[in-house]
Amino acid sequence: MTILLRHAALPFLALAAAPACAAPLACDFKGYGAKPGLTAGESGGDLLLQWDGDAGELLRLRIGVDAGTPIVRDLSIRGGGDWVTVLRGAIPDFSVDTGLRRISNQQLQPLRGLGVPLNKDTVDRYRWDPFWDAPLYLGPPTATGRFAKNPPPLEGIPAAGQPGLPRAPSEIERATAAYAISGCTVRSDGGRILVTLPGVTLGAFTGALQYTVFRGTNLIRQELVASTRREWVAYKFGAGLRGMVREGARVRWRDTSGLWQQELLAGPDHSDPVPIAGANRIVTAETGGASLSLFPEPHRFFWAREVAVNMAYGWFRRDAGGSFAMGVRQNESETPEEDPSNWALYSARPGTEQRMPVYLYPRLGDAQRGVAGALAFTNGDTYRPLPGYQVMGHHYHMDLGERLIAAGSLDRRLPDLVALKGLGLNIVSQVDSITWDKPAADSLAIRQASIEGARRHSDPGFRILASQELFNSPLGGHTDLLFGNPVYWDQGGPRDTAPDGGKVHHIDSLEALMAMIRAEGVMLSMPHPRTKGSTGFPDAIRDRDYFADPVFDSVGIRWGMGLDGSETRLCEYRCWPLLDDMSNWFADSAGPLKRILAISEVRHMQPGDDIYASQPVSYLKLAALPPIGDDRPILDALRRGDSFWTTGEVLVPQWQVAGGTVVAEVHWTFPLDFVEVVWGDGKTVGRKTVSATDLPANSSTRFAVPFDARRAKWVRFAAWDNAGNGAVTQPVRVVPAR
Repeated sequence: MTILLRHAALPFLALAAAPACAAPLACDFKGYGAKPGLTAGESGGDLLLQWDGDAGELLRLRIGVDAGTPIVRDLSIRGGGDWVTVLRGAIPDFSVDTGLRRISNQQLQPLRGLGVPLNKDTVDRYRWDPFWDAPLYLGPPTATGRFAKNPPPLEGIPAAGQPGLPRAPSEIERATAAYAISGCTVRSDGGRILVTLPGVTLGAFTGALQYTVFRGTNLIRQELVASTRREWVAYKFGAGLRGMVREGARVRWRDTSGLWQQELLAGPDHSDPVPIAGANRIVTAETGGASLSLFPEPHRFFWAREVAVNMAYGWFRRDAGGSFAMGVRQNESETPEEDPSNWALYSARPGTEQRMPVYLYPRLGDAQRGVAGALAFTNGDTYRPLPGYQVMGHHYHMDLGERLIAAGSLDRRLPDLVALKGLGLNIVSQVDSITWDKPAADSLAIRQASIEGARRHSDPGFRILASQELFNSPLGGHTDLLFGNPVYWDQGGPRDTAPDGGKVHHIDSLEALMAMIRAEGVMLSMPHPRTKGSTGFPDAIRDRDYFADPVFDSVGIRWGMGLDGSETRLCEYRCWPLLDDMSNWFADSAGPLKRILAISEVRHMQPGDDIYASQPVSYLKLAALPPIGDDRPILDALRRGDSFWTTGEVLVPQWQVAGGTVVAEVHWTFPLDFVEVVWGDGKTVGRKTVSATDLPANSSTRFAVPFDARRAKWVRFAAWDNAGNGAVTQPVRVVPAR
């Protein structure tokens, strides 16, 4: 097939045309079928894609190969007039830095307490899911870190602050992509075309370059899909484009204060990329009548951290020969103010397809218009209001009580609250941290400051919960306590009256703790299950009476603690199997099923931090917030299961089970990949996945998905998009058909 198109009228970022001696790109079209507004074919020895984009715009992408190297010959866009060339002669740019994945002492500590043999089999089981790891850090264990004290030696593993320390320079490898591409495959998938060009080597990885274009949007996904045979590979990657002409171009971005910045590209050449701490993870090239924005996946690009400080996720470079490059990147380490022992990277299980993507978003007009279009995919990095719902973020390490005391006034507004409110959150469940086996002398004063501070900084549309996280909990692992009313407790202090005159519960045992929890209507949740200080839990307590008790409502789910680049669903290896396991554990019980609660795990935030990208939230079905001082209706809604977990881009405002069919309303921004119904019979798990690739970006629809309800005892629904973003409902019991 040959498609003839008019040449570009306005060159943008143009290099010389393809040399006459370039070999034609031979592509396999067996999996391709033309559709209105979405076509592919051969053009002058290259592959040519053409599709309908945003708001009546038309796009074309021409890909060729020179001496095995892939070339974006031309990326052009047209509105109502002539074609505008956005890109010509650009080469995809990928880099990778790899190190060795280790387990952390924070994971080993709870396993020791359970009496689990700490041998190689145990380490290998939990090794992929660390929070405290830094495979590129060659320094000594840090005084403020989690590795400062040496644990007892492990069977077959040397004793060290972290098993296998110190790291060796030989563990670290840095590489850029080497291309040897000779052909391609072109495949249709609903409303998109996927182009795969095998023959890429990137350090420990081998695989293929892939482009995906989506009908109905200007969005283009450029990625390396590759695997490794090595064991225990942890890595970070950079992705972008190089070979773009500097003359007449500029790089633009908004800084973390929201002000526009620019680089005119007229300076001397660089040998290294220049990091850009841009807002919303977007960097844009602009010239003539068009712009090209590059950005990563909004959430799957980030492993778990304790802070959300912007670590400069964009970059540009002035190369020799009057060209430049730009793209996305991950920093080498945590911010200097934080612990360098915490920079975990991605995990790469041997043989899995690791995806290293960057999105390209061309747009007619200037950078402001291009960035506005890119921001539509994350709703401007805010949580979209949904009628009848409140947006809840839980498990922020705000340390509200301590910080207000240190500030000298309970009326001091912490920057965290300013930042979180600006994201569109209605409920902020902050946590003050308590260590069960190390009672704090000033615990009641901190508790009083937290309760009163939460009350003072709440308003009719914004609520702060004075929650607590209990380290080394007698219930196992870590435990979150969510309160619906002011509750004071300590671990045997002398006072029987709280600072505001309330009752003080003196807690000196698990039994006393549970008695208070039941008496005061406290809700329990386990943060970061199967990792961190909850490694081995809740599995170890699945048969305990207190875990079966309805007061133990949920587990806290956040991705990143073992983020694997092969996951199509965020936290695919650790989180969702646990949710289904718990549903099967309690499939035959009389009480409610265990639920999921979105958690942050981030601390001490401020405006300008990349908070949106670092966390999920819960949308809680609640028409309005209750009066200040009474948070029980919030907990009641959580206990009813009237909520869903989401990254923010995918919403499920309505869903129900009608006989053997799940009916769900879904809203999304990035192109949707699939929806799924998951169910269980108490022992096994079933799954029905329905492709959604024929649907356009930034849309909504109603799905009806049949499933095998004959033996099902519970069921849940989820929807996932092309960037790994998703929404997951709470599991519900299936009522047997009469």
